Amino acid sequence: MKKILAIDVGNTHSVVGYFEGEKFIQQWRISSGLNRTEDEFGVIINYLIALYGISAKDINGVAISSVVPDLTFGMIHMAKKYFDCEPFLITSDIDLGMKIKYTDPGAVGADRLCNSVAAIEKYGKPLVIVDFGTATTFDCIDRNGDYLGGLIAPGIQTSISALHLRAAKLPLVELEFPVQLIGRTTDESIQSGILNGAICMLEGVIRRLKTELGENLKVIATGGLADKMAGKSDSINIVDRHLCLEGIVKLYYKNYGNSI
Repeated sequence: MKKILAIDVGNTHSVVGYFEGEKFIQQWRISSGLNRTEDEFGVIINYLIALYGISAKDINGVAISSVVPDLTFGMIHMAKKYFDCEPFLITSDIDLGMKIKYTDPGAVGADRLCNSVAAIEKYGKPLVIVDFGTATTFDCIDRNGDYLGGLIAPGIQTSISALHLRAAKLPLVELEFPVQLIGRTTDESIQSGILNGAICMLEGVIRRLKTELGENLKVIATGGLADKMAGKSDSINIVDRHLCLEGIVKLYYKNYGNSI
């Protein structure tokens, strides 16, 4: 059974998942620091997997999804240097098992492709995947299993940080829903405006998507804030925190699993 590292390189964090075959075992989150070198990533990842009793020589393959071009090159060389693997890189040019109806397929983020591939296999179609990350993305799959495109909005933490940076008197607040909608302090007012505003956006978008894709549309939430948002919305059917990592591994096996 192959032992695979699936690496999802995001704008804020990179998530490293360890799989045995296609079975998810463990994951770790590290900062996607643009100044980190391949050696820093290699040392950090080796340290983290060692805590779980895994050594570099145990790893049979490395698969990478990246939306940060400046880090992609370093991650590829890290895989070669520290795990002696020619890594598999997710792009729109590989066999995805689905049609991409985006005007420019190459412009679709690799993480969005991985989320979609895993969600179709696990949950059927039609569906929409809402990923609560640095950006909040909606990825739409029709009843034929084709990737149509979606929506991109500022992420919740991104909105909080931007508001703090652009308004001198507004503080940087915790990501917590206030007890009531009407904030009684500046912190509560910001929290309510951004978090409850995100819920209203989510529910409004889902309502409109159902008119285009059908009332049987399944809504899958993923990303760091998926659980928090799902707890406040009836629009989300399923929370799947490992969706992207599972998609990375599924695509690895679909394309090169028998040859690497």
